Amino acid sequence: MKLFQRLLIAPAALGLISPLAANANEVNLNEIENYLNPESIEFVNSFDDNDLNKTPLLAGGEGLVDTDSYDGGFSETTTASFSADFGIGAVDGKDVTTTVTDGDEVLQAAYGFQIDLNTSFTGEDSLDISLDAGNTGAALGELDLTGGQNTAGADLLAVDGVSYTFPLGSATAFVGDNTDGSMLFTTACTYGGSNTLDDCANITAGITGGGLSIGAAYDFDNGFTTAVGAQFVETGIATKGNADSWAANLAYTTDSYGASITYAMVEVGTGNDTFTALNGYYSFDNGLNISAGYEIGDLDGHVAAADETEAYFIGINGEVGPGELGAAVGTYGKMTESGSTMPEQLMYEAYYSYAVNDGMTIKPLIYTVEAADATDKDETGIMVKTSFSF
Repeated sequence: MKLFQRLLIAPAALGLISPLAANANEVNLNEIENYLNPESIEFVNSFDDNDLNKTPLLAGGEGLVDTDSYDGGFSETTTASFSADFGIGAVDGKDVTTTVTDGDEVLQAAYGFQIDLNTSFTGEDSLDISLDAGNTGAALGELDLTGGQNTAGADLLAVDGVSYTFPLGSATAFVGDNTDGSMLFTTACTYGGSNTLDDCANITAGITGGGLSIGAAYDFDNGFTTAVGAQFVETGIATKGNADSWAANLAYTTDSYGASITYAMVEVGTGNDTFTALNGYYSFDNGLNISAGYEIGDLDGHVAAADETEAYFIGINGEVGPGELGAAVGTYGKMTESGSTMPEQLMYEAYYSYAVNDGMTIKPLIYTVEAADATDKDETGIMVKTSFSF
């Protein structure tokens, strides 16, 4: 419970959540009703002394009260959204602790919590900050818990990304820290299963996990979009051999079908690895979607006895009953050439995602990963993720 207390205190300290005033005569019930709206929260503040009709969400602990003072309030263009994920599941055939061999169907639970802050200064730009908290459940990595699996340690609160998006002529550009260089890319895929296969085989070409990131995108307003992006190691921006990445993306998407191509160059040592990903989807009139992807990489000879990688994926998803049913098969990550062979390790999965209400979704997932070699055994996982948005 101490963690959840901290999670409540942290937003309060940021001015996102303020306690109600102790004096009931000062409480504005209309503002309370607006504050409890789960769709979005808009923090309103006016610095115009003549505008006395707006009641701010104060950051100093005063709460939602009628007052003529707006000191400490947020601008009227600042919004916040919140999400929380809870996961529980068991995996057999995966070494998830130092004391349990090969998983042995160990049952684990984990959570993730995220606060997204968005502010516009001109109406056309956006400053976005993401705060993540959570713990780690080694066996639950396929659930992609928001903020949880990406936190470096247990029960930590961290800044997951800061970015500023703005118009650049007729295009849209961004600069960010701890933000993906492919943030503005379009990958032609409608599948959303496990943390591994929902990449749709666009694993490395869609550059992710960078330090300083920049990019730009242009929408031709006829289905075509194009984008470029780059990400750099902060300790030596654009320094040769410092694992910097550059990428470009071209896509054509409609309601019924789409295709995209993504190309990336990644510095590794004194060489450059290159990756090309092809993705596409087709949506039938009955609501069934088919998505496929293929990525090939050239390792520039810096890996001993290997100069190529491959990854592929095919998945289907569509509405079944009150939710969405999906299934897919694909490579477990990338296949890397070893000598004259390309060892293949496949992953199979199925999921069902359904919304209990507007702010709560439950998603059971079952998957199997083939053994990497004859000495291992297949990895099998059964788990459930419950997501809340408010």
